[in-house]
Amino acid sequence: MTPALLASALLLFVALSYVSLCASSPFGNCRKCHGWGFAIKTDRKGRAKRGKDCHRCMATGKRIRVGRHLYNVAARLHRDGTR
Repeated sequence: MTPALLASALLLFVALSYVSLCASSPFGNCRKCHGWGFAIKTDRKGRAKRGKDCHRCMATGKRIRVGRHLYNVAARLHRDGTR
């Protein structure tokens, strides 16, 4: 097999894997709070304690994946255009 064919097969495999991930699990961990829902602070003695709620995920710890967001936008555009 040629390198170009291998590269395109690998790219297709990665794309299909991401599509299946977005379909099966549309929400992923928030990148800002790492899925905790809040910031982790330390007190003066160095012990970890809960900080402020994460504003990016509204303290849920989950965010919608980019691929699922793009699918939702396309589906909404199609639905609104065919009404």
